[in-house]
Amino acid sequence: MRADRPDPFAPREWAPGEKPMLPGSPSTPLHPTPRRIAFGIIGLLIAITGALSNALVTANLTNLQGVFGAYSNEIAWLPAVYVMGNISINLLLVKFRQQFGLRVFTEAFLVLYVLVSFFHLLVNDLSSAIAVRAAHGMVGAALSSLGIYYQIQAWPAKHRLKALTIGMCSSQLAIPLARLFSSELLQLEQWRGLYLFELGLAMICLGAVLVLKLPPGDRIKVFEKKDFLTFFLMAPGMALLCGVLSLGRIEWWTSTPWLGVCLALGLVLIVAAVVLEHNRSNPLINTRWLRTGAIFRFGIVMIMLRVTLAEQNTGAIGYLQQIGLLNDQMQGLALAILAGVATGIVVSALTINVKHLSWPIVVSLVLIMIASLMDSQSSPLTRANNMYFSQFLLGFSSTFFIAPALLLNIGSVVTQPKNLVSLVVLFGMSQNLGGLMGSALLGTFQIWREKYHSSLLGDQLSYLNPFVTERLTQYTNLYATFLDDGTLRSAQGSAQLQSAATLQANVLAWNDTYMLTAGMAFVTLIWVLWRLSRLRYLNWQQAKREAEAERRAMQQTTTSLSMEKQ
Repeated sequence: MRADRPDPFAPREWAPGEKPMLPGSPSTPLHPTPRRIAFGIIGLLIAITGALSNALVTANLTNLQGVFGAYSNEIAWLPAVYVMGNISINLLLVKFRQQFGLRVFTEAFLVLYVLVSFFHLLVNDLSSAIAVRAAHGMVGAALSSLGIYYQIQAWPAKHRLKALTIGMCSSQLAIPLARLFSSELLQLEQWRGLYLFELGLAMICLGAVLVLKLPPGDRIKVFEKKDFLTFFLMAPGMALLCGVLSLGRIEWWTSTPWLGVCLALGLVLIVAAVVLEHNRSNPLINTRWLRTGAIFRFGIVMIMLRVTLAEQNTGAIGYLQQIGLLNDQMQGLALAILAGVATGIVVSALTINVKHLSWPIVVSLVLIMIASLMDSQSSPLTRANNMYFSQFLLGFSSTFFIAPALLLNIGSVVTQPKNLVSLVVLFGMSQNLGGLMGSALLGTFQIWREKYHSSLLGDQLSYLNPFVTERLTQYTNLYATFLDDGTLRSAQGSAQLQSAATLQANVLAWNDTYMLTAGMAFVTLIWVLWRLSRLRYLNWQQAKREAEAERRAMQQTTTSLSMEKQ
């Protein structure tokens, strides 16, 4: 290195209050109010842009299936490969920021994001679309942390927790937003309308970060050769696991051999990566820290929360889509969910307290349980307007717990910055894998219960039952003005009766699914309350012992002073 070129990894001198909390994060200088407002708007735009990419595709899979002429099991790879790329690249993103700096990270990944968005417009078949979606998942992972950093610049030091809450939860706005206006985008130029909109947002974000750059932070050398070996083991392992969770209920778990092969191979690769990391002196993922009781319990609770929250997209939205409703017919429901998500962000930002970080998790679990119980009363006449309040509660819960849950373990990262990668990986895996596990579990359970209810209802569809005969006559008479042939009318009536029975079986199955999510939320809630009660009891016992020890020490001091006076 030349003598006149400063060492980029040398520690900097920071003014009071400006020092970055961790390497790879920006410094926090004082900004004038107009600049703070600009930072906040850009942070919100970046967070929503990063999440909207996958949300637009997920909300319009049926339309894309028609465009590409694909089967349901083929089109399901589009959201699956996005999650594969997103969850894998998180292993390296933190260290990339720490070694190469925030500005290189920001500009490089946003340029890549714009390029990938542009390549979407050149896609002509499903194979190329899948490849581009995987790349989009990788570059899109950078935008979530970038949105948080911009939000932190928008708030003074005393309100940093509010900034963290808004930055982390803003991405949740993307899913209901995608259902609000994606139908209009599809009318522009079919599926290219979605990607044109996404490309425009990406270019606006790129221009905004080039005009208003993040303050510099500390840089340290962190990459090691074995980090990439871990990545090349863990990334394909997680990708295979994501593929199994995404396609399992569509291809069906027990009748598709390649699912078992992928699951076995994925587990082997993940275990190999964990063994490698466990025996490293400076691991990329600190397995010893992750297996501690507090961190392990944190991961379990995060996964369970995300699994139960899958009731919204897999449950309510899945049911409404099954009975034939499209996005433009569910805009009122999307508005209710959007209002719930926004309310959750605002309430979480206003009430977040480092002394009471567990109670938002408790409140979210209670609301999930209430919403699921409300939805479990559905009937074949239930429509989107009947679910406004329950889905508002689920939208609220989806954002109310996120920031407090992450802050529960951020203290150990501040004292040991090497654990930052481990925490980011754990949090990302709990959210991504939890969502996939929730969709797989609830979707599989619904299919299983539908077969059960269909068999029961089928046994009751007997011509000896007068109610069945009456309903069959009503359905047959519907075709009296269209069909002269009595045999055809009877066949159409029977088909209509069978369709009604299948719809009823599906409704009963969805109700069972909602009850399942309520039960899982209840079990998780009891476990969390038991842990909180136990910790409070242990703290009370510790305080009692300390008070007793202090009393004895005071008594001994008093006794010794009395003896000295004598």
